[in-house]
Amino acid sequence: MSIEVGSKLEGKVTGITHFGAFVELPEGVTGLVHISEIADNYVKDVNEFLKINDKVTVKVINVEKDGKIGLSIRKAQDRPARENKPSKSAKPHHSGDSDRPRSRRRSASFEDLMNRFQKDSEDRLTTLKKQDSKRGGRGGRRS
Repeated sequence: MSIEVGSKLEGKVTGITHFGAFVELPEGVTGLVHISEIADNYVKDVNEFLKINDKVTVKVINVEKDGKIGLSIRKAQDRPARENKPSKSAKPHHSGDSDRPRSRRRSASFEDLMNRFQKDSEDRLTTLKKQDSKRGGRGGRRS
């Protein structure tokens, strides 16, 4: 039996690191479950989710030319069908919104923020330069 991308296999956790867990697959082959592939939610510490010798079901997500095998526990889990939630674009149109697409409004406000930041930075630099000139400037002699 060869290890193929997309196949689900049973394995045993043989090692835990700060970046993931090593899982021994059938035929004694070992693959890595990266920390981002352990659970659907944020994983700060692998030890909170897995222990050595735990039996896990994994899905093969890649097999590199050098033989390294990438595994995923979260993709191996069978999930119930998602509910049909309204998409973000299907939200009601508020009276204060403009007719421009959402991304254009965001970029305009981002540009406004950047312009304000640049103006504030220039004002601060001008103030610092004035203070330096009152003190004699940079590298000036003190009497």
